[in-house]
Amino acid sequence: MGVTHPLSIVARSALRLRDAGPATVSDLSRSLEISRTSVENAVTVLSESGLLVDAPAQNGGGAGRPARRYSFHAAAGIVAGVDIGVASVRIVLADLAGAVVAQRGYPGVADQPDGPAKLTAVIGHVRDSLAAAGIPASRMRAIGVSLPGIVDDAGRVTTSVVIPEWSGIDIGSQLRQAFGCPVAVDNGVRLAAVAEHHLGVAQLVDDVIYLSVGNRIAMGLILGGRPRRGIHNAAGDIGRLAFRGLNTETGQISWRAAPTAAEVFALARQGDAAARQELDGFIDELAHGIATLIMTVDPAMVVIGGGLSAAHEQLLDPLRAALPGHLGLPFQVPVAEARLGAEAAAHGAVVHAFQRHPSAIYGIEDMPAPPITPLPPEQAAADDTEEKQ
Repeated sequence: MGVTHPLSIVARSALRLRDAGPATVSDLSRSLEISRTSVENAVTVLSESGLLVDAPAQNGGGAGRPARRYSFHAAAGIVAGVDIGVASVRIVLADLAGAVVAQRGYPGVADQPDGPAKLTAVIGHVRDSLAAAGIPASRMRAIGVSLPGIVDDAGRVTTSVVIPEWSGIDIGSQLRQAFGCPVAVDNGVRLAAVAEHHLGVAQLVDDVIYLSVGNRIAMGLILGGRPRRGIHNAAGDIGRLAFRGLNTETGQISWRAAPTAAEVFALARQGDAAARQELDGFIDELAHGIATLIMTVDPAMVVIGGGLSAAHEQLLDPLRAALPGHLGLPFQVPVAEARLGAEAAAHGAVVHAFQRHPSAIYGIEDMPAPPITPLPPEQAAADDTEEKQ
């Protein structure tokens, strides 16, 4: 995704230090191909804003004092990604260079009695995550929020069949009041697509269909490198229309051979004929719906996420085999398993916050979002385990 206008010298200097490491004024002048005076002015601005700290000097072996080196001060602030669901709430905290420093999981909002209680629980989880990481709330620069529903550009929930108490509520405004920083809210599946495009399996692929297949089927679109919202912010809310057999109001997948998908898949593995027949029918219908979407958008890649995406031999492999028959075209569209799993939407919310509020985060209006570096899997698992104990 290219930048549509030249970055300012301040932004270019900050970007070089953030993404490539410490440098002297001479290093910056040479690598950015701009005058030393311009770099010195930019460094002054960045130092005054708290984005730079001194890095250890490197002695080049010559006489005299080594040149002063600057580092990007990634720890100067925190950006949070919050993924709100009925089954779980997931929170990711990243520093200003995009490195995830903490990740926590909490029970979902399903058991809270009403809309205000659900919001209060989420606010408490964010505060608990900051406290557990030893981060003062005053360091929070922005929050990205993922939730199930149609969300307008200002952060108001237009409608949510999953959390109906929040329909018509400006969740972004409520969180802004609680934390005193800008908040960017969007649909969870759209933000999962953003995450897979920014740091997951669809990096460098600018036209992507992301399909979440779990309790329901929902889609996120990346077109031209940007998430597609649509004029009514409803782009992607297509599950119950494109895939026959779903609940027409909620998009919920219903199973006949057993109450849950996991049980149907288990029965099919054991050779149960009814479960195998149902699973075959489901995969064929899924392939038909995906073929319809492919012919509408003509993407470079289809990414399958959600709870069922990890079932390679039972879902992804037969889905890949069935798709060409529904398309009937001389080309194939790769179908990839999502890389980020259940953490995708929370990481996408972090990306969304960086993209929407660069001025609040960096004090620089045109600063691009950083590459996001997730926690190592073992550390992420340890964080979740601690929270459950």
